[in-house]
Amino acid sequence: MKQKKTGFAKNLGIYLLTLSIPCFLVLGMAQSRQYMNIEKEVAELEIVQKDLIEKNKALVTDISVLSSSERIEKIAVEELGMRKATSDEIVRVSIKGK
Repeated sequence: MKQKKTGFAKNLGIYLLTLSIPCFLVLGMAQSRQYMNIEKEVAELEIVQKDLIEKNKALVTDISVLSSSERIEKIAVEELGMRKATSDEIVRVSIKGK
């Protein structure tokens, strides 16, 4: 009877080892597929990031152009009819603190 248990235990270990090999192969394939999907997603996100960086550069350039003092002065004079104040038109206000 001891021989049967020992033989069964020995065979059980071999069976478990034999069954675990395909399981590990399937697990490896699943991890490989997941890695490829993540790698693809990262590549797509890098493309999106590159596009956003280019758009940001264009917007920064637009801001620089639109906020230039020459442009603002031209709009103030030509479109809004403004002019520079003379020295007698300037009023200075001072506030005394406690």
